Amino acid sequence: MTRIIAGDLGGRRIAVPPRGTRPTTDRVREALFSRLDHQDALHGARVLDLFAGSGALGLEALSRGATSATFVEAAASAARVITANAKELATTDRARVVKERALPFLARTTDQWDLVLIDPPYDIAAEDLAAVLEALAPRLAADAVVVLEWTSRAPQLTWPPGLVIERERDYGETRLHWARWGSVES
Repeated sequence: MTRIIAGDLGGRRIAVPPRGTRPTTDRVREALFSRLDHQDALHGARVLDLFAGSGALGLEALSRGATSATFVEAAASAARVITANAKELATTDRARVVKERALPFLARTTDQWDLVLIDPPYDIAAEDLAAVLEALAPRLAADAVVVLEWTSRAPQLTWPPGLVIERERDYGETRLHWARWGSVES
């Protein structure tokens, strides 16, 4: 079990899939959402949670004022956990769970997002992750924020033009990358 850290649902526990996912630690989620709060990136945001796992990142965003969250997760067992978590937290009216791989989902959707939270498996190939970022770019709203949580051991990633890295920070083996669509300011 893990918990929602702050906001309307703060302190509530959520289930995690029994295997196949790597839940974001409380310390990393606190750092991630502290920065997003500071950037005022949460209030009213349309959120995309890619490689959603338990849905903890998107549910945290909903707790802190996001309008809606789309959770994309390929594993059926994890998608069921996200659906159950959204129901338990009474957020089903603002949460949409999609059981699909990230790249095909991005290729077919016409939705746009203000905030994208990406937490892929650490062993995803850099070129596969770069393809996801490339497919994501046209789906970003003006001034959208993208946060990638990936291993600090990974090779340097190629980001698509227009998606500008504002900050990178390591938390043990985890590295958070904050980027903004069409911005060069931090």
